[in-house]
Amino acid sequence: MSEQRIIDLTQTYQNEIKGVEITQAKSLDKDGWNASNYTLYSHVGTHMDAPFHFGVNDQTIDQIPVARFITPAWIVNATDVESKGLIEVRHLGALLAEFKQGESLIIKTGWSSKWGTDSYRDDLPRISKAFAEWCVINKVNILAVEPPSVADVHNLAEVTEIHQILLGGDVIILEGLTNVQALSTRKVTLIAMPLKIKNGDGAPARVVAIQ
Repeated sequence: MSEQRIIDLTQTYQNEIKGVEITQAKSLDKDGWNASNYTLYSHVGTHMDAPFHFGVNDQTIDQIPVARFITPAWIVNATDVESKGLIEVRHLGALLAEFKQGESLIIKTGWSSKWGTDSYRDDLPRISKAFAEWCVINKVNILAVEPPSVADVHNLAEVTEIHQILLGGDVIILEGLTNVQALSTRKVTLIAMPLKIKNGDGAPARVVAIQ
């Protein structure tokens, strides 16, 4: 039996990320221990969206059943999608026959390599409406992507429509993955644990894959 590998798919939170502010609260020399203050935008870095984020219902991040955060997930190769391109149902390939309801999808685009550039947010590949609808019809548990959003953040109509289709169809959205290129199998166990924030519209999440 081959040895399991645990691969971290989470961005490192740091002051270089817009929406993150980390300051020193205590120091070892002055106070006897080190401690920090963290100010985080709820949808920064690797994070999970709750339905409340786009008002499809009142479910907040602390109310999502924790059992949904550990899930079998297929890797979907969409590395052919160019800047501002669409991820389509055709990218599922053989998964159209193999996927089982309740499983999850990780969309591999290589987009995390753009982190730190304007293109990372401005030119991201997007989930098509047809793909979003397929996810709902087939009861995808978690849809995980590398870009900071599943849709064009500069197009309110599009970003609203895609989020409302997915979240309204009970598909958990996980955005801002990194290191997806390290996944070498077609299927993994995905573990995505968001911070349990009361009434949260979303939250940073620690995400790993076991393959």
